[in-house]
Amino acid sequence: MNSRVDAGAYRWITDLAQRTPQPLDEAVRAFSDYGLGLFAALMLLAWWRARHGDAERMAAALCVPLVVAAVFLVNDGVKSAVAEQRPCRTLHTATLEACPALGDYAFPSNHTAIAAAAAVALLPAWRRAGLYALPLALLMGASRVWIGVHYPHDVLAALALGALVAWPLALASRRAAPAVVRLRGTRLRSLLSAAPV
Repeated sequence: MNSRVDAGAYRWITDLAQRTPQPLDEAVRAFSDYGLGLFAALMLLAWWRARHGDAERMAAALCVPLVVAAVFLVNDGVKSAVAEQRPCRTLHTATLEACPALGDYAFPSNHTAIAAAAAVALLPAWRRAGLYALPLALLMGASRVWIGVHYPHDVLAALALGALVAWPLALASRRAAPAVVRLRGTRLRSLLSAAPV
């Protein structure tokens, strides 16, 4: 991967991060490190809400974590194959975050791919949550560059990969509706339906 394409943009962003107020940098760093928890919370809310919906919506909600896991595996495979070193290792710039260990590659960004996959997979399960998650996924990508652990192209590729892999899987998840209908007739009913037993 040719990192010279956006090395200048990376340096400009990390230099800007060094000149911004510390509270902003701390907020960006906290979101970058722990923001995936927001996507997990949205997944839980989508499942809880789907208990009041039809079997297709429940199937879509239950499959969101599976879609995210599939995207992570694909993204990590690409990352291992490309083996691009982190910009904080090759460009030797001051960054907000300590540079990950050697061998923890940059392209594409796992955090960003996971966020993009979660946002896209949430759309069939709970459209409003997916629409809220989409800008959060963009912010996750931007935060990874801001703290210095990714080039811009790392996050752009991860956004594209996460969305393109997640979308067909999320649409296919509704095919699991018959299984949800069957499970609603078992002891798992309370987890899959809010209707009284």
